Amino acid sequence: MPHAATSDLKIDKPLSSALVINGEGQSRVLLVCEHASNHIPERYAGLGMTDAAKISHAAWDPGAQAVAERLSALLDAPLVVSTVSRLVYDCNRPPTSSGAIRAVSEQIIVPGNEALTTLDQIERVETVYEPFTRTVADTIKSFKTPPILVTIHSFTRTYNDRVREVDVGMIHDAHAKLAATMVDLSGARLGLNYALNMPYSKADEVAHTLEMHGTKNGLINVMIEVCNDLIETPEQQDEISQMLAELLSVSLAKLSEDISTKGSPC
Repeated sequence: MPHAATSDLKIDKPLSSALVINGEGQSRVLLVCEHASNHIPERYAGLGMTDAAKISHAAWDPGAQAVAERLSALLDAPLVVSTVSRLVYDCNRPPTSSGAIRAVSEQIIVPGNEALTTLDQIERVETVYEPFTRTVADTIKSFKTPPILVTIHSFTRTYNDRVREVDVGMIHDAHAKLAATMVDLSGARLGLNYALNMPYSKADEVAHTLEMHGTKNGLINVMIEVCNDLIETPEQQDEISQMLAELLSVSLAKLSEDISTKGSPC
């Protein structure tokens, strides 16, 4: 398994709201990080938020892109990241979702999203969501064989005043096999608490990318959620990424074994 440094990865030309990293990677895994950035383009005037709100978990998934980039290097896997804050548009939500452009996120008010016209909303769909989804779709098409879709997220330890005990969650769409296998084989690696469909599940409308690009294309898929207090430093990011690369590899090997003996992995 290649171990190139993250800084050595080839970064392809940005396509509006999406960036492809290590696009020539030879892994059968495609990594996606929908909430990689807290960047708010100038035309949105910071969405009227405070500086603290702009760097809060409401605006992005802290540490997620760093982990995704390290996984991309460890696995030699292509990676698609969003380059725009999810408060401008959440690329893990379809345009029909009320959560795609939030006026309130957790306990944070987003003034720039409070009085959007239909044209304002269409502009964000066309300039943020559609280029991102096209890039994911085009990257899937670039694989010689159908890839395994893996999305990378982070979550906050305390949400609405409730402390979350889970450290790493595996979330699935219609088919649970890869997510369940990863939890089963986790073995409390690094002394962490692993769980299936925690702290979110499909019922929380977090499976849009998995469904649209994974399930509908017949791809094995999983969303990995890591508590962001575990990936705050480069050292933590290295440790978690190495663990996830190993866990994903043994889980896919187990699935391949099951397919060869039992048939469908779903």
